[in-house]
Amino acid sequence: MTDASTVRKPMLSVAEAQAFMLGAARPVADVELVDTMRANGRVLAAAQTSTLNVPERDNTQMDGYAVRASDCASGAASLPVSQRIAAGHVGQPLQPGTAARIFTGALIPDGADCVVMQEQCTVADGVVTVNHVPAAGEWVRRQGEDIRAGGEILGAGRRLRSQEMGLAASVGLAQLPVLRKLRVAVFFTGDELAMPGEPLAPGAVYNSNRFTLRGLLENLGCEITDLGIVPDSLEATKAVLRQAAQGNDLIITSGGVSVGEEDHIKPAVEAEGRLNMWQIAVKPGKPLAFGEVREAFFVGLPGNPVSSFVTFLLFVRPFILRLQGVAGNLAPRSYKLPAAFERLKADKRNEFLRAKVNDEGELELFANQSSGVLTSTVWGDGLIDCPPGLSIARGDMLRFIPFNELLY
Repeated sequence: MTDASTVRKPMLSVAEAQAFMLGAARPVADVELVDTMRANGRVLAAAQTSTLNVPERDNTQMDGYAVRASDCASGAASLPVSQRIAAGHVGQPLQPGTAARIFTGALIPDGADCVVMQEQCTVADGVVTVNHVPAAGEWVRRQGEDIRAGGEILGAGRRLRSQEMGLAASVGLAQLPVLRKLRVAVFFTGDELAMPGEPLAPGAVYNSNRFTLRGLLENLGCEITDLGIVPDSLEATKAVLRQAAQGNDLIITSGGVSVGEEDHIKPAVEAEGRLNMWQIAVKPGKPLAFGEVREAFFVGLPGNPVSSFVTFLLFVRPFILRLQGVAGNLAPRSYKLPAAFERLKADKRNEFLRAKVNDEGELELFANQSSGVLTSTVWGDGLIDCPPGLSIARGDMLRFIPFNELLY
């Protein structure tokens, strides 16, 4: 009879692992008030409303002439130009049978109900001939057509981009309440690791994961504590875990999460905290660890550079966004595109293949899909989501996730 303790549990699917991590997330709660100019990438802590209409009053979309539509019904009306109105200035009420020279953004004068763009007019001796039959409201931006006073413009939990910053500024918000930045500690295990600029000893490799991981975290606006390279020993790993847990929300490591004698992450986390998830049915990246060390969450990424990169994008990025307080669906947008290749050998795991889109809108596959070939991530435009057991024939429609949906 088989001992129940020796029965291997089935690995979690990608979707199960993602859901498990997101379900465990505890978003940060501390709020800061920052200048709107410096709010890029931050997460809004409270919904924002407008105290004014945008536009504040009716204004013109075009350079031209403000008129009454009824004065121009002939299609060749000649009207004396009674005034000139530039943006930022208020004109006089428009008298019947006259026109006002007006410039983009300027307020529509009382009495006018439309604007005729200058290309449809001729001017001589202070008289404009309108070679057009305008309709009431033509080229007029109506008061409040963009934003109504009292209306919500930005919801809580929104990650602010340049356009959100501009929208907040458009209603006069000089500062915004945002959740504090996520504090992330990183370290890298492996006696074989060296830093660029150092001589490379026999059997050593340069620590590319340190650069990739830091760049990914910077893209997400995290505050990073880099604890460097840690020797391959259980005691050293336990010591740096204790250090990393102090004052940080999340600890991320690279390497040492497999089952070899020199892989110390799993026992170290179990000694200093707890391991809640380990090994996922994904390729590349099967050995991915998730747990907690004291008050900090822990994620252990694989050491192979492509595995580390892909598992960060699939699992760590959405987890970080949820910790940051980002609300709503965190799944990246994907697109169905035809394969320009065939791949008849299916895998038991959910594969994420590095690919790019050719000029015909088809997916081309990088020739070497090994988890150590980092050039595939630079050559490619994104990842093909290849479900377990799927073989691919040329022309098959595949789910493609662009890198620009995964990196920020």
